[in-house]
Amino acid sequence: MVRAEDLLYAASFPVPENPVLELDGCRRLMGPNLFGQETGAVGDALCRGVDPAPILARWRDEARRILSALGKDAEILRTRLWDGGCTIFVSAEADQMIAATFVIEAAWHLTACRHIGQSGMAFETIVADIAGIAKAEANPALVALVAEAAERGIDRLLEDDHLTLGHGAGSQTWDTAALPAAPHWAALHDIPVALVTGTNGKTTTTRLLAAMGTAAGKVSGLSSTDFVRVGDEIIDRGDYSGPMGARLLLRDPRLEVGVLEVARGGILRRGLPVTRARVAVVTNAAADHLGQYGINTVAELATAKLTVRRALAEDGVLVVNAGDAPVMDEVRALGLAPVCFALDPANPAIAEARAAGRACGWLQDGQIMLSDGKETVALIDVADVPLTLGGAAGYNIENALGAALAARVLGLPDTAIRKALASFRSDPKDNPGRANEFAVRGARVFVDFAHNPHSIAAVTGALGALEARHRYVLLAHAGDRSDDDIRGLTSGAFALRPDYVVAAENPKYLRGREMGVVPGLIRDEAMAQGLPADHVLMAPSVAEGAAMIVKRLGPGDLALLLVHDERAKIFAMLEAESAKI
Repeated sequence: MVRAEDLLYAASFPVPENPVLELDGCRRLMGPNLFGQETGAVGDALCRGVDPAPILARWRDEARRILSALGKDAEILRTRLWDGGCTIFVSAEADQMIAATFVIEAAWHLTACRHIGQSGMAFETIVADIAGIAKAEANPALVALVAEAAERGIDRLLEDDHLTLGHGAGSQTWDTAALPAAPHWAALHDIPVALVTGTNGKTTTTRLLAAMGTAAGKVSGLSSTDFVRVGDEIIDRGDYSGPMGARLLLRDPRLEVGVLEVARGGILRRGLPVTRARVAVVTNAAADHLGQYGINTVAELATAKLTVRRALAEDGVLVVNAGDAPVMDEVRALGLAPVCFALDPANPAIAEARAAGRACGWLQDGQIMLSDGKETVALIDVADVPLTLGGAAGYNIENALGAALAARVLGLPDTAIRKALASFRSDPKDNPGRANEFAVRGARVFVDFAHNPHSIAAVTGALGALEARHRYVLLAHAGDRSDDDIRGLTSGAFALRPDYVVAAENPKYLRGREMGVVPGLIRDEAMAQGLPADHVLMAPSVAEGAAMIVKRLGPGDLALLLVHDERAKIFAMLEAESAKI
């Protein structure tokens, strides 16, 4: 067996320069994925100005021809057409995924060459090259251990050169070049694991669910867009909402309950890290990061988000937001019967679940209601849940409902769920970057990470319901968003009814833009929304923009700082201001 890093570039199947057809990349899917339960490889192709259907048909035929020549007729091929391109998936065992990527690349080489009338590489040479890679990659011991673990009901975590069986306190990890012939199976087991995905709300739901585990007396941990934490210890900081974060968390021997934030990118790039989660929560699906990996519409994004259902154990439970139309449309299309939650007790999915005796959750008369299908419990008043801002933040009531239902599936008692809901706060300790509130000279200042239309509308709509003398908002956007996106994000902030807008430059996130362009777009849209020119202020950085607002605050004012960068600096400034008498 050869190390993965030594095989990634072991062959080359060059695609002729062509403005019409482009292979947009191949990647290995190491767990359940958009295409099914199987591990394998996937490739995306751009087809500019041509019908991708016949291109995909030929690509599939060439891939099948190569697989057959390699003696791999049993492998599954799945394909997908999308606006402007197509995708092909090739299943593969855990020790053959690199070879599978080369099958896709070689098949595309032959497809593209034929499309433009070139002969391409000799088929025999292609097969011989990939056969050599498959032989070098082969690791029968890895395949056998993964299969036996599945038979024993034990999960596995895969990466290039390591295998983990079990989770947390029941896990063990080996180098794939030194796998045991017979592990101590009695010491290996899974722990309760939850997956949380969605366009917005997933980080808050993840943190809240982990807090419920802690409140139940468990060593609870999470992986997220900000950090990986076990108990009170932050293992590492960074965006760990993909498989790397899951592995870092689930290999910690202290862990008793694990909650994984699962982002769209991780699902599409590498697949899901686990195969036996107890519960998966889908908060919503809204326009964000569209146009990547052939996911161009909100409906397609909902399909991708609901991939989490494939990482559930046989008795695992899917929990979804019944108030989110794109998610529910996909739920119905797939014929699923998940546990649902909604703000409206008359929501059809809630009414149907209650009539059928299925678990669900809803908001009624200011109370979070939970039903296990037999008994209904008024869990807690939303007025006693700090995250909800006294009930104004409907999106956090949804997050609380989703987390509470998932916690029940994990086996956590209602007492712990209620305790976490009553104590978990929107502050830099419990929920950094999510509507964190500070008191500054009698003004209320909120810091939030909202960065897409759905999340900005949610937070500004909630804060817009609060009384205020003057309202301020700080806006800064990444340069890789379109002009229309930046205008739309800016107009969405006007649900707050701001009296002043500060348009800040974000130097770390220019992403191809010239300095001043993004703040200029924000300024122009704010004025188009009716603000006078002297009420739109320009700032050279996010932190300086925050400082400009803080200097102007007085009693009864309200400020919303929508920040992606320099959060630590802004938090420190606000904490210092809050401490002043």
